Amino acid sequence: MQKETNNWFASWFDTPYYHILYKDRDYEEAQLFMDNITQYLNLPDDAKILDLACGKGRHSIYLSQLGYDVTGADLSENSIEEASKSSNEKLHFTVHDMRMPFEEKFDAIFNLFTSFGYFENDSDNLVTLRAIHDSLSEYGFGVIDFMNVNHVINNLVPEEVKTVDGIDFHIKRYHIDNHIIKEINFEDKGQKFHFTEKVQALTLEDFEAMMDEAGIYLLDTFGDYKLKKFFKNESERLIMIFK
Repeated sequence: MQKETNNWFASWFDTPYYHILYKDRDYEEAQLFMDNITQYLNLPDDAKILDLACGKGRHSIYLSQLGYDVTGADLSENSIEEASKSSNEKLHFTVHDMRMPFEEKFDAIFNLFTSFGYFENDSDNLVTLRAIHDSLSEYGFGVIDFMNVNHVINNLVPEEVKTVDGIDFHIKRYHIDNHIIKEINFEDKGQKFHFTEKVQALTLEDFEAMMDEAGIYLLDTFGDYKLKKFFKNESERLIMIFK
């Protein structure tokens, strides 16, 4: 049986099965969010945007189509290799660990679709926030789009089987030790696979405490991709704007 090694995200995100399981993600919703957030931030037409933990670059590609100068960064070499097929003079991709700041400064840094809270050491969350802050230009904005932990825990589906491309993904979800855990088991071509997604159950209060320690100013919060008000128990997302 193949299992993840080292950091779960480094191995799971680099497999083709990750992209198979999540192939039905809503591109229209993602584009609506990018439209709304760039308008809200009132970014200049030629703004430099960093899409941090960009995966295969679906947000990056759309942002470049809006005219921005976009860099997509991700730890997964396979994802960056795939994303790079869409590169052009205003769209670039690079393999990068989000705990490290960029020398280049950006007008906006987007960390989207719960791409935070993966690390084994809690201190790495603070390191990442500081790296984002240090990579912003003087007037730049950071955006973190995270799950709303309270809503997720209250609506957790303990078990399900999701069939995609002929593969039955057996998924278990639970909340333990301040983490949301998703265990994924499946078989393909005679081989059994097991992967685990493990994300810290970070609340708005947790982020506020870390941002305060990092010298980051939280400007606004939203509860969904239409930028509606954040409600602690009802909102599906926790979207934070900071600088």
